[in-house]
Amino acid sequence: MSPAKILVVDDELELERLIKQRLRKPIKEKEIELIFARNGKEALEKLQSDRQIDMVLTDINMPEMDGLTLLSKLRDIDENLKAVVISAYGDMKNIRTAMNSGAFDFLTKPINFDDLTITINKTLAYVKEVRETLKQLQQTQLQLIQHEKMAALGQLMAGIGHEINNPLSYITGYMDLSTESVKNLIHHLRLYQEKFPNPGLEIQQDAETIDLEYFLLNLPKMLGGMQVGTERLIEISKSLRIFSRADSNSKVLANIHEGIDSTLMILQYRLKAKENRPEIKVIKDYGNIPTIQCYLGQLNQVFMNILANAIDACEDSNQGHTFDEIKDNPNTITIKTEVTQDNQSVLIKIKDNGMGMSEEVKSRIFDQLFTTKPVGQGTGLGLSISRQIVVEAHGGTLSCNTVLGEGTEFAIAIPIRPD
Repeated sequence: MSPAKILVVDDELELERLIKQRLRKPIKEKEIELIFARNGKEALEKLQSDRQIDMVLTDINMPEMDGLTLLSKLRDIDENLKAVVISAYGDMKNIRTAMNSGAFDFLTKPINFDDLTITINKTLAYVKEVRETLKQLQQTQLQLIQHEKMAALGQLMAGIGHEINNPLSYITGYMDLSTESVKNLIHHLRLYQEKFPNPGLEIQQDAETIDLEYFLLNLPKMLGGMQVGTERLIEISKSLRIFSRADSNSKVLANIHEGIDSTLMILQYRLKAKENRPEIKVIKDYGNIPTIQCYLGQLNQVFMNILANAIDACEDSNQGHTFDEIKDNPNTITIKTEVTQDNQSVLIKIKDNGMGMSEEVKSRIFDQLFTTKPVGQGTGLGLSISRQIVVEAHGGTLSCNTVLGEGTEFAIAIPIRPD
């Protein structure tokens, strides 16, 4: 467990030394970590660069920016951040102003360090309780969003699948009959040509007009192309059904590879070549993994989120490069599956050769509502929902390794035997 971070804002260097000395025990035991600033302006800079600070302990009278001004700006940074103000004994006007401005508590100088310890513990306990409550609310929100999204998606996919399957079944049935009928018809025409090589001028002219020989040679190929298209539609329909699998109430035995393949099928339109770039190559390195008990519909959403982000990363890395330059160093997404060394989990690794991420971005990618995408292109929910699905719904792990300028790899581990 990481220590609670306390920002101490005071322009007196001697007070800094004294606080470090009197709080040396909780500091040594890593219960707290002290960060110091000389004035309100410096404190704001530290708060903006370090979002993990839990509380602020601030003097009121300081140069450049006083404690009351600092207090008025804290809510803009983090409305759950709590501050304790320090003022001279008897300075009730400033203390009253501070409390009305949102201060959590106050202390007077000279500081009673027993009171300081009690106040710090009380403030940190309150902040911890508020943050845990907020986290639970956010998780509940994510669960509601997840359930509603999957329910709506399942209904949509089921409806599309039904609408596709009905006419598709007619096409498939008649395709087989048509292929056989055309084969018989061509055989009959060839037999007729063989028995009646001179059918008459009118029939010969009509054969030339309609280019009969061309159709006799190519009609089977045309039907073959239609057959390929029909099979493609069947694959898409199957992918829709697998992707939107309605198994939210209980885990089912599922093939992870089928889930990944169905997701890739749905994303095919984004992977194929465009005017400004060649296709994004998908390299499958599928291992010999067992079927596992899981919520496959939810895992498919995880695959969708991560693969869509990988495509975005590849496309972002193409900025400023020509088609030929990208072709020489193609965009790739590698998907590797294997069983972990302890034989306890199935491991799915999804790696892209896009731009990668900075450590600062990496540290926040699983935070709810955090996104680096422009407004309207990202909600900041995809990876936080993905982590919840993997960790909470499946008891697995979701981790990220990235190198700025080289690419990113997400690793998903799902237990083979759920608890």
